[in-house]
Amino acid sequence: MTKGRKYIFNQRTLSYEVKKRSIIARALKYASMAIVSLGMAALYFWMYTSVLGWELPKTVLLRKENAEWASRMEVMNRQLDRCDEALTSLQMRDDDIYRSIFGMHEIPQEVRNAGFGGVNRYAHLENADRNGLLESTMRRLDVLTKKTYVQSKSFDEISALSKKAGDMASCIPAIPPVTPDRSVYRLSSGFGFRSDPFTGRSKRHTGVDFALPPGNPIYVTGDGVVESVKFEFFGYGNNVVVDHGFGYKTRYAHLKSIGVVEGMKVKRGECIGESGNSGRSSGPHLHYEVIYKDRPVNPANYYDLTITPEEFATMVQNTADASERITMHPSHRRRTNRRS
Repeated sequence: MTKGRKYIFNQRTLSYEVKKRSIIARALKYASMAIVSLGMAALYFWMYTSVLGWELPKTVLLRKENAEWASRMEVMNRQLDRCDEALTSLQMRDDDIYRSIFGMHEIPQEVRNAGFGGVNRYAHLENADRNGLLESTMRRLDVLTKKTYVQSKSFDEISALSKKAGDMASCIPAIPPVTPDRSVYRLSSGFGFRSDPFTGRSKRHTGVDFALPPGNPIYVTGDGVVESVKFEFFGYGNNVVVDHGFGYKTRYAHLKSIGVVEGMKVKRGECIGESGNSGRSSGPHLHYEVIYKDRPVNPANYYDLTITPEEFATMVQNTADASERITMHPSHRRRTNRRS
């Protein structure tokens, strides 16, 4: 049959006659068929999804893939939970044991738990992550990564200090600041609350007082560096603060004279001044403090007053001899001459 023609049987002539169709008629026919097809497809889609409650094959496939990824994210989050627990345990041991041993301050929680401020790092996930699971997982991973980095740096610091453990033993304030001769001194006031000698009110005493006549030698109780030398009319009077490192400092107050300067290195048993009665003092005495991590602690826990005066004198003499050998060493003299 020729395209565009339509044959009609004529009953009167008993023959087929050709009836031509116009282009407009054919276009209308095809348009009608297309509209009907779209209507049927829409009806089928509506019945398939709304009436029967079924999902399209592509939707089913995407939902399946989404469930698989959600399962993977759940597994990853459980692994992150275990990593977080292990890291928290390391942080507690780091603060309570490792850093405490070497006199280091704890790392503040705001440093360990610091987030990511400023620009939203996860803005690109807003359209792809409807339930927020991916964003929360990535955020946790980033935070754990930073916590791990902070902890790693802390262990590096501890490792460096552990190599100086021998130095730490000589730096801790472990001897009395005065000759342990009971005929020379007496303990006039201990650490803790006491009645203030001027006001009579209960007040916390941050050190130990050794009552002894002015002019007695005062010895530094551990290796360190003189942090401050002050000459005050009130308060501590003439006083010296020595930084021993590892979190330790000591204060020697109410002195008559001072024989060291700020920045000077001192050795345990070295004389740094003489006892006196300067500042706010009710009588000649040495006020001695041990400060650990910026907090006063009881000095009685660090020194041993049962050591004999002879043993103490031997230790002081050995320290003086060692300092003299360093001073007389040729390399030290050359450095001294260059400075002068």
